[in-house]
Amino acid sequence: MFIKHLRNAGHTLRFSIEPTDSGWQVSEERDSQVVKRVEYHDWHRVERARRSIAIAMDQLQDAGWHVE
Repeated sequence: MFIKHLRNAGHTLRFSIEPTDSGWQVSEERDSQVVKRVEYHDWHRVERARRSIAIAMDQLQDAGWHVE
């Protein structure tokens, strides 16, 4: 399981990767609203999604967001 929270100016972002019965669910939430939810059955796609999340988090931190 992977969960990261970021905060900036009263806004929050949450990235998560969680196992399901048939694969893994990758989600992004902004201010408690789901903006992206995808289920993958192939671990390589999950790894690619995790790398994309890491890049996005680096960019957000450069823009002033803070990891909680």
